[in-house]
Amino acid sequence: MTPAAPIRAVTELTVGDVVAEASFALTRDSLVHYAGASGDFNPIHYRDDVAQSVGLSGVLAHGMLTMGLAVQPVVDWAGDPARVIDYQVRFTRPVFVDATDGAAVTVVAKVGAVDVEAGIARIDLTVTFNGATVLGKAQARVNLG
Repeated sequence: MTPAAPIRAVTELTVGDVVAEASFALTRDSLVHYAGASGDFNPIHYRDDVAQSVGLSGVLAHGMLTMGLAVQPVVDWAGDPARVIDYQVRFTRPVFVDATDGAAVTVVAKVGAVDVEAGIARIDLTVTFNGATVLGKAQARVNLG
């Protein structure tokens, strides 16, 4: 993971600035740990046979796990999770986690809009797996005031 750039005053941000980047390695063990923490034990997240029986090509990561990982670089950049006042995504593609190779989810966080008067920056996230976007319209609003 690339360290987040130091947080700046909202007046110093420019649309298009990259504020954070990260890559997260997922394994089947990661999925089991997340299932235990979240209580989501749907077998499509840990059994290939069940995933394939419902038309999937294999085990996939929990959507909420992917969503949570994606916002972490923004939280790190902001320095306080309470600064993230809104976060929304659209799930567009699954993240398939290979039993041997796992999966890598990459996040790039860029300034999408700045409201100087309110002290709020909209951070747009590009979240990819195997070169394809997996979260659409992923945006976090961060209070920098």
